[in-house]
Amino acid sequence: MKSKFNTNLKLIHSSIKSGKEHLTIDDKKTKYNLEDFWRWNMSDLISNATRGILAEFIVATAIGLDPKAFRNEWDAYDLITPEGIKIEVKASAYIQSWFQKEYSKISFSIKPAHDWDSETNILGDEIKRHADVYVFCLLKNKDQDTIDPLKLEQWEFYVVPTPVLSDYGGSQNRIILSKLKKIAVPVEYIELNEAILKASKYEK
Repeated sequence: MKSKFNTNLKLIHSSIKSGKEHLTIDDKKTKYNLEDFWRWNMSDLISNATRGILAEFIVATAIGLDPKAFRNEWDAYDLITPEGIKIEVKASAYIQSWFQKEYSKISFSIKPAHDWDSETNILGDEIKRHADVYVFCLLKNKDQDTIDPLKLEQWEFYVVPTPVLSDYGGSQNRIILSKLKKIAVPVEYIELNEAILKASKYEK
């Protein structure tokens, strides 16, 4: 049976949406639009998945990326600065969406991985950390009544050059906060871009 896929075609990226696009039936609009989907799907900013994407967006705003730029979740790293610095963003928090008897223990994934090219669907041979810099984003507020991930003062950021992380973490899959603090000091949002630029210039 002949494949229905044209293997010569490049990956087709979705266009930037306004939120006003409607669900349709035979080209007739329903009363529901994309903004309704975003509200339904993304309003819980405390949830692990949404918080991680929000953290990427926060870091993106700090480095001056166009907010209308398209996020590609399949790249080997999360962000790239106008200077060409490749960034991996990780997020964690003490408070979760579910019922808790105690605060969550803070740790971040640092698992090395193959890179994957979404344009060719080819998996790279080497397992490593592909970004130049890691940014660990901690939603530090411990008060369930006042926690709000949109308030940037409730976050702190640990910026680590990837060679430093690899020397310290080796092939480990996760790093806990106490160990992270041995190789990085927290910075505030307004200091984040400068910290990333500095970390990118690290030399052994």
